[in-house]
Amino acid sequence: MKTVVKWDPFRELDLMERSMRRFGMPLMPVAALPAADIYETEDEYVIELEVPGYAEKELTIEISNHMLTIIGKHEAVSDEKEKTYRLAERLHMEFERRFELPSEVDTEKMKATFKEGVLELHTPKMVAAVPKRIPVNA
Repeated sequence: MKTVVKWDPFRELDLMERSMRRFGMPLMPVAALPAADIYETEDEYVIELEVPGYAEKELTIEISNHMLTIIGKHEAVSDEKEKTYRLAERLHMEFERRFELPSEVDTEKMKATFKEGVLELHTPKMVAAVPKRIPVNA
């Protein structure tokens, strides 16, 4: 006769963690894309993208049809000695993030700054068209 054992989800997680450690896999999934924050003020939209480890010249910003594309690509660096990683979580690969911009932004006046591993893009809102009366001359 079989014995009924109460299911314990933490036991399952513990077994999974042990298996992952045995094969050298990270315990938590590593984000493949840089984290982003997007917020709006009265005058503009601001996009902040965390890109630690990237230099300004390794970042490309493109805008086409209100689609913002940010590409990060590390320049090739040759190590003199080969490394055997025990843990590798830092983003060393090429990434591409796309954001659809609202139609009321003025993409011609977008400005980008890069400081302490954060790329910050400021996109001003267009001035709303104010209706104007045109007199009719006889």
